[in-house]
Amino acid sequence: MAENDIRWIKTHCARMDHGGCGLMVGVKNNRIVKIKGDPQGFLNRGYACPKGILSAEKLGSKDRLRYPLRRVGDRGEGKWQRVSWKEAIKIIADNLSQIRDAYGARSVAFCQGMPKGLEHFVLIRLANIFGSPNVVATQDVCHAPREISGVHTCGFYPVADFHHKSELVVLWASNITATNEEGEICNLLLEQVRNGTQLVVVDPRKIALASKAKMWLQIRPGTDHALALAMLNVIIEENLYDKDFVEQWTYGFSELHQHVKGYTPERMSEATWIPPEQIRQAARLLATARPASIQWGNPIEQTTNAFHTARALICLMAITGNLDVPGGNIHAVEPNIMALGKFVRADLIPTKRKEMIHAYHGTIPRLMTVPPAFFREAVLRGTPYPVKAAYVQCANPLLAHAESNKTFEALMKVDFLAVSDLVMTPTASLADVVLPAATQFEFNDIGHYGLGHGIILARPKIVDPPQECWPDIKILNELGKAITDPTLWFEDYKDMLNLVLQPSGLTYDQFVEKGYLKGEEKFWKYRQSGFKTPTGKVELRLSQAEKYGLSPLPRFDGPPEELDEAYPLVLTSAKSPNYLHSSYRWVDKLRNREPLPSALIHPDTATQYGIKNGQEIIIETRWGRIIQRASLTNNIHPKVVSVSHGWWLSDSAPEKLDWKRSNANMLTSAENVGREFGTPNLKGIACRITPV
Repeated sequence: MAENDIRWIKTHCARMDHGGCGLMVGVKNNRIVKIKGDPQGFLNRGYACPKGILSAEKLGSKDRLRYPLRRVGDRGEGKWQRVSWKEAIKIIADNLSQIRDAYGARSVAFCQGMPKGLEHFVLIRLANIFGSPNVVATQDVCHAPREISGVHTCGFYPVADFHHKSELVVLWASNITATNEEGEICNLLLEQVRNGTQLVVVDPRKIALASKAKMWLQIRPGTDHALALAMLNVIIEENLYDKDFVEQWTYGFSELHQHVKGYTPERMSEATWIPPEQIRQAARLLATARPASIQWGNPIEQTTNAFHTARALICLMAITGNLDVPGGNIHAVEPNIMALGKFVRADLIPTKRKEMIHAYHGTIPRLMTVPPAFFREAVLRGTPYPVKAAYVQCANPLLAHAESNKTFEALMKVDFLAVSDLVMTPTASLADVVLPAATQFEFNDIGHYGLGHGIILARPKIVDPPQECWPDIKILNELGKAITDPTLWFEDYKDMLNLVLQPSGLTYDQFVEKGYLKGEEKFWKYRQSGFKTPTGKVELRLSQAEKYGLSPLPRFDGPPEELDEAYPLVLTSAKSPNYLHSSYRWVDKLRNREPLPSALIHPDTATQYGIKNGQEIIIETRWGRIIQRASLTNNIHPKVVSVSHGWWLSDSAPEKLDWKRSNANMLTSAENVGREFGTPNLKGIACRITPV
């Protein structure tokens, strides 16, 4: 096909990850024929990953849901009846309204996976207007520990600034060339590395950028806070900290100093498996580089110690003087758009903070989504009150939530379950009503709203969706009219896009012309107004810790689980460059790139257990067992097993929606969770392996 026959449209990637890469999408006859990175993309400068390049493949998949379905057999039996959208909305509205009338609005939960666009905030708006304080999301293991710990410690969410030169970047649990963080795309970092920026990589695996790094710290999974505390020890004991910043702008430094005396590199070496001299060298590199940034990935948020890890890393950013400086970890200013609270109509549910399920469990203030572990307690045990129904979008909890068997119990127990998705997932297969969603390129959307990176991205509609596939924003708008005051909703769902943009003075079409909006670029803002904390300073020691029952200083009490003779290895997992969590294994071109779930193990470990490359192995923890294929590599520690997560298509019978055989969350437990965020251990779990 000749290039001049193609109409090129600019947009941003979405729903294959958090998105952010500017894309050029080639269209002919209402069909996408080619995708490439936009050389002018603010975050990517022409880069696009395999998921982005192949993202149009999901639009025409044979597996797509194409009309609403209602269950006619037993739950999970797979018997469905096609219904109209009018009927589907009425069934959902009738059931949610009846449950609200019988048990109260808080007995209905509104559930979301990773936020993928404006739909997350429209869902919160629906919950608030409906009267339910319970929006259930996976933020307990993704984003919230970093963001909220940042708000309590320094008044903002510190994000790495790749748009200004850093002398050093520490990639801490961030495999940025394989799975880009939200708003952090690898191309900008690679450009810095080519121009002399040094890297320190903290990762259990030898990721691609480890070979370009000044240092690679091969950490034991789940002990990141031990390493951070040891680095604080070195920087303070060797007087390498930024004395002017610490004296003028921190609170509790002397207490932190005394506290970290016990976390010596020698002592923490035993916990982290990193030699003491490597810890000292890394600490010195971080302390003497100006500026330096820590690009922290969300694996640090996937143990019960997420709060301590995030707090310790922010303390490192602070005492080295790298907070809110160009090339450091910055406080990104939002563009002139509608504030989140106003958009989601937080004013309509003023008692929300006290009414949310997790408020009963004493979680950290400002955690505004319900951790899945506590949602299931409410369903299964009625604690603190019963939850009887759930509406789920952009999520597959059976795969994404820890302890999958317990999630299954909860989904089977609710009186009513509705799911909106692209295909019939294991979670959708348990629903009473399944709705066919439109996806990326098929509707107008706004990206990165509410993610704390100071930008929003235009995602205009490129092609028409299948006739009966609706955008989640439209579904929620119509459902809102049916179960709440219709005057609080919109004639056309697209009016919500203009509502977000209203303060900027731009219409959505004008926004699309610009491509993105960015907040004002300002640094060292604390010099004028201090930090937005109770003390006006970076709280190395939390001034209100006792009030909220929090630890005032970050601490290390041991790894997530201890090893023993029965379980002598350490389990971890990693995101795939080809999929988004449990999504898109049904996209043929992506599946061809990674057809099977693989567990990475060291060749010496394989020899010890009589395992050959490519052989199926059983991976067991104290909580469960799964089967994946062994992939031998020297890039992993001999004591570590790294499994693929999110797998649900059975190799032998994909139509059976097998969510047990290879699902990493069959190996996890939510029996014990972190007090602050309700976070379970997804990493650092004791395990063993045997050949099938």
